[in-house]
Amino acid sequence: MALLSFGSLYRLADQLPAPLPVVVAGGADRTVLESMSLAHRRGWVEPILAGAIDEMRTLAKDLDVDLSEFRLIDSSDPAAAAVAEVRAGRARLLMKGQIATPALMKAVLNREVGLRTNRCICQVVLMEIPRDSRRFLLSDTGITVEPTLDQKVDILNSMVDVARALNDGAADELPRIGVMSATEKVTDAMPDTREAAELVRRNIAGDITGCVVQGPLSFDLAYASDAGEKKRIEGAVVGAADAMLFPNLLAANLTVKAIMYTADCRFGGVLCGAACPVVFMSRADSTETRLNSLAFTLRMLTAKDGVPSHPGDGE
Repeated sequence: MALLSFGSLYRLADQLPAPLPVVVAGGADRTVLESMSLAHRRGWVEPILAGAIDEMRTLAKDLDVDLSEFRLIDSSDPAAAAVAEVRAGRARLLMKGQIATPALMKAVLNREVGLRTNRCICQVVLMEIPRDSRRFLLSDTGITVEPTLDQKVDILNSMVDVARALNDGAADELPRIGVMSATEKVTDAMPDTREAAELVRRNIAGDITGCVVQGPLSFDLAYASDAGEKKRIEGAVVGAADAMLFPNLLAANLTVKAIMYTADCRFGGVLCGAACPVVFMSRADSTETRLNSLAFTLRMLTAKDGVPSHPGDGE
């Protein structure tokens, strides 16, 4: 399955019939203000910022960002205020701003007034490597520390949903999911390899549908076809993974950040499993990454609404 590039995601966002209201939890941040200003000028969003209003105005003045088209919410608990905007229908998307992940998740997972669903919440990152003309998903890179087998099924299904939203090929193509490990062999010394084999079994049995699952696979086998040739390992996912499901947060986070900081790449992140998609990235990320993540998340939302993925010419 071919996944949409970030260039295509930008073009699709440019073609939105109307800007969508997006609320940011923690708006007093340079990358938040710059990305929201750029996205507003492109017609993507109607920005809503929650946080300390004086700090947001002072920073905007320093950055020469015009807040006249923004709606500001003065709150000492920006995560709760942002979630309330989504619940009230005044915002379609939530963005993580200058706020710690635990504070955001506390508001999202609140049983009474949050955005909790029956799905496991996970971060899915879209990674684009121009050198190799490769685009693939990685999860869970930000939330669940040690996912259970059932949670891995949920995360896998979320990645299938994301891949379908980003499908840039034939409608009937199935995403190829690699279940990642440090080895391609099932061994008692590494329990995650047994869970990988179980996920493959469930896929073959028809309990996990809409994708092709193979694992356990090391990163080289999932990414590079020549690794499979050298190791004499075959399969539909070898060298062609559209998505990589990692055994735990440690493996996923280290892998994605290693690629982010050492490779010539583009990337963005979305939080899946909540009542609405959440634009989700590290507070250390750049304005460009925020825009990438926003374009990615807007596609998730519009694909759910049935908007086709046919980007026009030009960015």
